[in-house]
Amino acid sequence: MLYKGVLKRVLPFFLTFAAGLFIASFFISIAAPSFNFPRRSHKHRETRQLRIELERVRRENADLRRQLEEAGMNTEWTIKDLPAPPVFETDVPPPPPPPVKRHRVLIDR
Repeated sequence: MLYKGVLKRVLPFFLTFAAGLFIASFFISIAAPSFNFPRRSHKHRETRQLRIELERVRRENADLRRQLEEAGMNTEWTIKDLPAPPVFETDVPPPPPPPVKRHRVLIDR
């Protein structure tokens, strides 16, 4: 008799649970999740390569600045120091179109 009472309570629970899983499987995956996370070493390697490249570019930039100073060129230019570019006929923009003529329409009532 004890088993009969337990069966009356447990069996409907498992049947309902199984029906719920069956219905949920249409909307979401109920498979066990995979814990295959990507390895972080790839990101660290890429970050290290970017740092090395940044340092190389900084050194190259410093070398180029030093070469400019050795050549006696002024690196601190202003807009006033630069000559104005020549204006050619093709550089002149076309004139704007004439204004649109509007006519008033009178409505008889």
